[in-house]
Amino acid sequence: MTHELSFRIALAALLGLVAAGGNLLGGYFVVYREWPRRYLQYFLALGAGYMLSVALVEVIPESIRLAGEQALLSVLIGFFLVHLFEHTIAPHFHFGEETHTEEMQHHHARSTVLLGLAIHAFFDGVAIAAGFLVSTWLGMVIFLAVFLHKLPEGFTVASVVLASGQGKRRAVQAAGLLGAATLAGVLLTSQLQGQLKYALPLSGGVTLYVAATDLLPEVNREPGWRMALLVFVGVATLLILRGLFHV
Repeated sequence: MTHELSFRIALAALLGLVAAGGNLLGGYFVVYREWPRRYLQYFLALGAGYMLSVALVEVIPESIRLAGEQALLSVLIGFFLVHLFEHTIAPHFHFGEETHTEEMQHHHARSTVLLGLAIHAFFDGVAIAAGFLVSTWLGMVIFLAVFLHKLPEGFTVASVVLASGQGKRRAVQAAGLLGAATLAGVLLTSQLQGQLKYALPLSGGVTLYVAATDLLPEVNREPGWRMALLVFVGVATLLILRGLFHV
């Protein structure tokens, strides 16, 4: 293992820890602070545009470069893997504040939502590590994509736990569990470097699904031009970063 690769793996672990902290911070806000709902929507909108751009402009093309056109099959598998969990195992899942307390009172509903979010969080870690195994540039742009939806992710799981009648401590623990799942994804992918040609496109499919199917529909529920503008700001952010830093 070269010194440069060792550095990138260490950086992936460090930023995975930062991303995990985003989950905890999101949970903290919903439990202990009156966090205006519009801020959550702003993160969702910005993250949707940026994540969609990262998946289509960076991750999927790089996956094809690594593994050829067969990488697209892995992208498809990643996309529908999340679809399977969200619409069969965790049908009550959605990003944002959970207000349907009557549904969340059932242990099964609460557990399936937590499982669905944990799968998201695990693949967040896979994406970060896979990106850094390719290059520092790809790792950094993927990390930013992950971090932008980490606060809403922690906010969501904490609100689900509170809606189910559990206490504040359980809500924060649930957010911490998502952070642990992210770190697990980073560490596992860093160890399985030989499977990069599968890990990167799988994470690309998951990123594409989260941006297009989870985040954008939540954004589209909000009226007004500001949310649409923030989606485009997210897209423009990646394009500007490419122009400034990507060689």
